[in-house]
Amino acid sequence: MTPMEVIDTFAWIEYFAGSAKGEKARPFIEKGDAITPALVIAEFTDKYVREGMDPTERLKFMRTKSMVAPLDDEIGEAAGRISAERRSKVKGWGLVDSCVLATARAKGTKVVTGDSHFEGLGEAIII
Repeated sequence: MTPMEVIDTFAWIEYFAGSAKGEKARPFIEKGDAITPALVIAEFTDKYVREGMDPTERLKFMRTKSMVAPLDDEIGEAAGRISAERRSKVKGWGLVDSCVLATARAKGTKVVTGDSHFEGLGEAIII
């Protein structure tokens, strides 16, 4: 069985925007067995609210099409270690990026993203 992919904020935003990158994310999202880290829910909600949009219906869809993975202490520690290492190599690397990557590593799968911060990582499927 193929492991489920982790969907990051970038992929969800592009999917809902109906962009070309969103079309590339579509098969990973619509198969219905993806993983969305809880911090992606937070980041997505923040963006929508800041832009004056109501994320409620889209969040329902995200919860229907993916399993929301909590941030536990093990993923949190792994994310901290990833963050310390990646920030020295990638300008603009953020803690949410680290949590997304730590979740994918913990689940033994890949991150579906269009975020350039993930370029060159074997765990990334760049859309």
